Amino acid sequence: MVKISELKDGDLLIVSNEGTLMEGEVTAVDTVQQLARVSTGEGNEFWYPGEALSAIPLSDAALQKLHFKRVREEDGGVKYKKGAFRVHLDKPDDFSSISFWYREDRRHVTGPVFLHQLQNYYLSMTKVPLTEAVI
Repeated sequence: MVKISELKDGDLLIVSNEGTLMEGEVTAVDTVQQLARVSTGEGNEFWYPGEALSAIPLSDAALQKLHFKRVREEDGGVKYKKGAFRVHLDKPDDFSSISFWYREDRRHVTGPVFLHQLQNYYLSMTKVPLTEAVI
């Protein structure tokens, strides 16, 4: 379940539609009725409650899908870069402690981070939506 209040247009997540799980993109949010309109890319857009939505865990594959470049560091850490935005992991594939930074804005998060949350951090820090588009 995803909290509707966490979602913004463009966020990527998993939607359960009559038992079928599909990746989708949020196209609108109705905080009054607690629904999110999600496009599954098949020309289908429907409104879903938070119970029908699941977060995508942040992973190497998810970051690569969003065109982040992975760079191994000499100290064993991993840095993902997209433009001037950085995601840093102290240990490869350990997403339990993550640092985000964009210019002088730096944030450190412990605990699980999901893809839509990364998208929201990116938007709040850069003022640009994080999508699958190449920049």
